[in-house]
Amino acid sequence: MDRKFIFVTGGVVSGLGKGVCAASLGLLLKQRGLKVAAQKLDPYLNADPGTMSPYQHGEVFVTEDGAETDLDLGHYERFIDENLNRKSSLTSGKVFWEILSRERSGGYLGKTVQIIPHVTDEIKSAIYTLGEMTGADVVITEIGGTIGDIESQPFLEAARQLRTEVGIGNSMFIHVVLVPYLACSGEYKTKPSQHSVHELQGMGIMPDCIIARSDKPLDDGLLSKIAMFCNVERRAVIGNENISPIYALPLLLHERGLDDYAVSRLSLECGSCELDAWRSAVERMSGEKKRRVRIAICGKYVKLHDAYLSINEALFHAASWNEAGLELLFIDSEEVEKVGPEALLGDVDGILVPGGFGSRGVEGMIQCARYARENDIPYLGICLGMQIAVIEAARSLSGMRCASSREFDPDGTECVIDLMDEQRRITAKGGTMRLGAYPCRIAQGTLLHRLYGRDAVDERHRHRYEVSPAFRTRIAESGIVFSGMSPDGMLVEAMENPSCLFFLGVQFHPEFKSRPNRVHPLFDGFVKAALG
Repeated sequence: MDRKFIFVTGGVVSGLGKGVCAASLGLLLKQRGLKVAAQKLDPYLNADPGTMSPYQHGEVFVTEDGAETDLDLGHYERFIDENLNRKSSLTSGKVFWEILSRERSGGYLGKTVQIIPHVTDEIKSAIYTLGEMTGADVVITEIGGTIGDIESQPFLEAARQLRTEVGIGNSMFIHVVLVPYLACSGEYKTKPSQHSVHELQGMGIMPDCIIARSDKPLDDGLLSKIAMFCNVERRAVIGNENISPIYALPLLLHERGLDDYAVSRLSLECGSCELDAWRSAVERMSGEKKRRVRIAICGKYVKLHDAYLSINEALFHAASWNEAGLELLFIDSEEVEKVGPEALLGDVDGILVPGGFGSRGVEGMIQCARYARENDIPYLGICLGMQIAVIEAARSLSGMRCASSREFDPDGTECVIDLMDEQRRITAKGGTMRLGAYPCRIAQGTLLHRLYGRDAVDERHRHRYEVSPAFRTRIAESGIVFSGMSPDGMLVEAMENPSCLFFLGVQFHPEFKSRPNRVHPLFDGFVKAALG
């Protein structure tokens, strides 16, 4: 069977959920026995989102091999349950960087370098390469942005060219559109969808399938109207109203025939779709909950919940696994500095301090860690959250009143958190942190060991600063246990306070490996403790 290529585009407005639709189709095809690879093409000129503010782009999702990527790759991994890699993410910045570097080194032998064919060839090469390196039967490529954006045109042109190269029978275009509801007239309007498809056709691309997004279910008349005016088969126009949880979307799209249509359209050789395990997970998430757990996320980017998307989802997975409803409270750490933790955290069941960069709001996070420790409220610190817990312990338990991080206090004398040795000579910002999966050796008899049930794990990292070896012994003498270390014993990967019910900090990001039907053990343990 020839390799198949599916492209997912979006029209009318951004934020329609193209990524979740692509991830859902990936899951459905995988459950039919096919090997699926997923990929996101982003039109911005940044090489990756690693240097962007979370308010600009939401969280940065990190792959096993250390790529800083768009948050949609998190959806792909959670739905398809396949580890992605650097080739799963491509931006205009990466494309132009590669082409200009090649041109400067004489790689084009005097040719005039142009969007066509050089830029489009580079994009096609990335798509083909992902399929080859993964051995995928189907490569699903989401094209970021909205049809009509000037930035997306090279990607769309590359996709159009690829279709002519592999053949119509080996390629498929899915276009996700918005069908808005006008309250003044009391009806849904299909005209924006028609204009979006017309724009796509103007670029030489005829969509094979349309996913119509709406607030509520669309009737058959509206879907038939879209099919007629957009020149698409009626069975290939699929309604997709708002649904909760998002993990129910694959079931909805399956019921409405998306994977059946894709299999037929691409002549895929596969079995039926086995969704029993996924359906059970969704039922567990959707069922009536007899108890609830209130978790406070204390950070500096709380105004945009997508800044902590993978953490939010990992907590939801854990709460559902424990048959509990989840209530998330997003607490601005700067607000904690103003009014104190007691006013904001008095009725929570657990406190989580996530990752972040810079000094803003740090003292508020330290107050949160202290409040959790003194009141024995389950605490989970992730990346910066672990460093915050170490600083708080150094100040409160080890007598180092000026304890801080070199990141916040460059001239400090008690920087219990310091720049890693390998980072000292690095000046470039993008893609230069400790990134990707690294091994962690776990001490037996610790909370970390009980949660994992293993002596070693691999988890994903994204940081420049670490617990300083110069202060490690002194902090440990106060009762803090460094329960996770790098194999060479040089880097602290986890700390815990055995005097508390659940007080754990990890330098890595466990949220990236949580799955809806396979909860991560650290989040499972944290939620269990919070419920207890």
